[in-house]
Amino acid sequence: MFPEIKKNFGFGMMRLPTNRFKLIDYKELNKMVDAFMAAGFNYFDTAHGYMLMRSERAVKNCLTSRYKREDYVLTDKLSGGFFKKEEDIRPLFEKQLKACGVEYFDFYLMHAQDRNLFEKFKKARAYETAFELKKEGKIKHVGLSFHDKAEILEQILTEYPEIEVVQIQFNYVDYDDPSVEGKKVYDVCRKFNKPIIVMEPVKGGSLVKLPDKAKEVFDNLGGGSYASYAIRYCASFEGIFMVLSGMGNMDMMTDNLSYMTDFKPITEEEMHAISKVKLIYKEQNLIQCTGCKYCVDGCPKKIAIPDLFACLNDKKANNTFNSGYYYGIHTAHGGKASDCIKCGKCEQSCPQHLPIRELLDEVAKTFGK
Repeated sequence: MFPEIKKNFGFGMMRLPTNRFKLIDYKELNKMVDAFMAAGFNYFDTAHGYMLMRSERAVKNCLTSRYKREDYVLTDKLSGGFFKKEEDIRPLFEKQLKACGVEYFDFYLMHAQDRNLFEKFKKARAYETAFELKKEGKIKHVGLSFHDKAEILEQILTEYPEIEVVQIQFNYVDYDDPSVEGKKVYDVCRKFNKPIIVMEPVKGGSLVKLPDKAKEVFDNLGGGSYASYAIRYCASFEGIFMVLSGMGNMDMMTDNLSYMTDFKPITEEEMHAISKVKLIYKEQNLIQCTGCKYCVDGCPKKIAIPDLFACLNDKKANNTFNSGYYYGIHTAHGGKASDCIKCGKCEQSCPQHLPIRELLDEVAKTFGK
């Protein structure tokens, strides 16, 4: 499909190892990049805003300055928050090339497309600009990443048939979730014959930090990490040529490589177990947050929204003392759920379209005492 890509597993540079100062740990990341490349993988995915705008520099420091250009495949994205009009796009693009230390991107995606962002991108001729950059040799393949209903994706692919790939949120929980429409979005990609890249296969870590009952189901299979079932599930679908994983440490990398180096599709027995886990997961009524932190960037009260949601999810799933303890840690210097002023900026930037203000009220009621 894309001969430059060696295998069906990619390194997502959105959640990287950090040190005690919350800065990217380049020493650890170098080890992870080396292990990834040594195992025969070569696909890396970044964006201008990832890791507080430090991901692209990490790509340069740990990948592009250490390996030959033909040895890796690099994807970057055009994010709507970094341009206002057409004239802004090329300077931003050149800035991204410089930050990553490359002369071209293998894939360049219109980032986080939904109904509203698509209109902004059209008005600024973003797609047209990307196609022009492809003709100039600065982009090999133009695609998009997507967070909305299937009908919007169908509209985009109808208006821009030149799009070569689509990156979608896809995992076994979101597959039939009406708010994400994982299956329907997947079906649109197949209808238009677009190769698919998967993001959030473990749903921001949620499908690793499972309720105890769900863990028991997988444990009874006799082997395999919780992440392995989630990632292999996605990679088993027709038309999916790449599954991304954001790995925060070497242990995650080692685990992922252990089952993706010699990939084997999900078996019938494993699929049956996944169906059981889906039911258990949904019974918890957990907040479907992936921890992308887009909501945090614009929050005037600096509320660590994903962290607070994780505390509430832990409370619902396991009802442990730790959930309240960690809520105290995350809010020790302010940013409590009760501090929310209901401005709505978080909801405008949430790819999951969560009612964040309502959910923060629930967090405040749960941990306010």
